[in-house]
Amino acid sequence: MIRKPEVLEKNMGLAFDQPQLFILALTHRSIGAKNNERLEYLGDSVLGFVIADKLFQQFPRASEGELSRLRASLVNQSSLAELARVHNIGDYLILGSGELKSGGYRRDSILSDALEAIMGALLKDQGIQACQEWILKLFDSKLARLDLETSQKDSKTQLQELMQARKVQLPIYDLVNMTGAAHEQTFNVKCSTVLPGIEPCIGVGISRKRAEQSAAGKLLKLIKKQKK
Repeated sequence: MIRKPEVLEKNMGLAFDQPQLFILALTHRSIGAKNNERLEYLGDSVLGFVIADKLFQQFPRASEGELSRLRASLVNQSSLAELARVHNIGDYLILGSGELKSGGYRRDSILSDALEAIMGALLKDQGIQACQEWILKLFDSKLARLDLETSQKDSKTQLQELMQARKVQLPIYDLVNMTGAAHEQTFNVKCSTVLPGIEPCIGVGISRKRAEQSAAGKLLKLIKKQKK
């Protein structure tokens, strides 16, 4: 059952003057012509600007290429879908019957688009300053964890180098399954290592490569937690 959007609005620290904009941001194109695609376009643009400006300030010595890589590590489908899941946005999405049956509320592409649409809706409702402040709060923990050196390497590369440094077998990636229509498949990949106490992780993506990166990223987080 779809939950009431005002509950999500409150949980995300939002208070829309025009609630219909927030509802529209949660409405997928499978519903019909009145959907969140235009708001998603707007949100994608403002998100890119806000994060670029923040990184420019946070890393004053970083080159243009380094700043671009840092931004890409934050502003991507997997990262946005992760944030969307933190707030259980999938439970509030307004989807057509086909998308509901196929599990669209779990799909990275739909979740990330909805989050960007919320940003676009907030921009239209309250302006750039309120939108900027909310986006920075949303990304606060991700921004705090950024490291100029490691951000230049993708998760699979970092995990492989870690295994090599410890002189153990390299990670193993296994395709668990593929779901969805041929033109919009979702891949589930399991990444496992021989490190004691580290359970295998499942990554999800719109391609096998992205799913492997997702799984490697989750495994890296487990390893870092174990070291603390």
